[in-house]
Amino acid sequence: MNAQLPGILAITLYLLAGSLLTLRLVRGNFETGCNRNQIILIGLGAIVIHTSILYPSILTSSGLNLGFFYAASLIALTTALLLILASLFEPVENLGIPVFMLAALSIALLLVNPEQHLLTGTASWQLEAHILTSLLAYSILGLAVIQSILLAVQDRHLHNRQPGGFIRALPPLQVMESLLFQMIATGYALLTLALVTGILFLEDIFAQHLVHKTVLSIIAWLVFGILLWGRWRFGWRGRVAIRWTIGGFIFLMLAYFGSKFVLELVLNR
Repeated sequence: MNAQLPGILAITLYLLAGSLLTLRLVRGNFETGCNRNQIILIGLGAIVIHTSILYPSILTSSGLNLGFFYAASLIALTTALLLILASLFEPVENLGIPVFMLAALSIALLLVNPEQHLLTGTASWQLEAHILTSLLAYSILGLAVIQSILLAVQDRHLHNRQPGGFIRALPPLQVMESLLFQMIATGYALLTLALVTGILFLEDIFAQHLVHKTVLSIIAWLVFGILLWGRWRFGWRGRVAIRWTIGGFIFLMLAYFGSKFVLELVLNR
């Protein structure tokens, strides 16, 4: 199936949803012509089309295709879907501004660079479980990073005594912080599960082509673990929590995309 037309449509819907959320946030009210639920539905429409593009491209008859741009787009799709689901229960829809924009960018890059990288001819359920938990961990911790950045902006505005429309449109600081640690705790549990399934189901997680990914993932796991312990033991919050969250995510992204970038786009392996 030619992905150009549905890809452009998905990009358009993502950008529309992101733009409406931006307008809603900047104005500090709901006068955008669309209410919250309508914006979520637009984002959901983009996700459905995005899924229709990726599903047949990743689950191919020749094996599991996790090329660099396919993997990036899959993580962007999963992050957007998790955001939509979370927004049904918590006031996190404003995270859709960067999430939807990044999802649109991931589709555009995929349309321009449709190179495949087949992982295996017959992926076992154990390997699929490892990939799934890793994907969910990356996505939820990615949402946590975006939440931490938004929290940092909110904290700075409040400290400078500039509670403008942008700040009034956000939940209270304590709620934002609580949501951040809920995301980190959930992502940390999934990252732990991903590491455990990797140890159990992969032949050698310290093999030459996996060692950098494994070591960096363990470092990220330690960083997030220390952050959660510091929160529990010392009540870490604010800028300390933000720095640790961003630092842990940098290690996590280097673990996966750093190695894939070098192997696939630089060394063409």
